[in-house]
Amino acid sequence: MPTSLTLKNIPDAVYERLKAAAELHRRSMNSEAIVCLEAVLMPHRVAPSERLARARELRAGLAQGAFTAQDIDAAKRAGRK
Repeated sequence: MPTSLTLKNIPDAVYERLKAAAELHRRSMNSEAIVCLEAVLMPHRVAPSERLARARELRAGLAQGAFTAQDIDAAKRAGRK
């Protein structure tokens, strides 16, 4: 069963950063605080095999001809203008 927690004397800078993060992620302040606590206290570690599988999946998507060397060079040049 979920438990409630009341925080007191939160530094203004921490409060403002939490508020900004909540707005950015379209969450309530309460939900954002929970996400932050979970990230610190219960980090999810990705196994190397999972990371490699995801990299191979991404590489396979690019190998289907989505981008050519010329496309990449053109995009680089366009970003420099």
